Amino acid sequence: MHSLSEKELSALNDLMADEELLVKKFKMLSEHSQDQEIQAKFKEISTKHQGHLNSLYSLLG
Repeated sequence: MHSLSEKELSALNDLMADEELLVKKFKMLSEHSQDQEIQAKFKEISTKHQGHLNSLYSLLG
């Protein structure tokens, strides 16, 4: 595997920060939602973004 350039690492870092923020936001929204259906959807979205974050982490290894 080739090493990533500074520009690629910076972009990857930005993407990871964005995905991490989305995971946190949707978890928080899920925890504060009173509607079970909306709560489940927010959890689903949070899980999707966690998957994106995991994929980005895998590019570092």
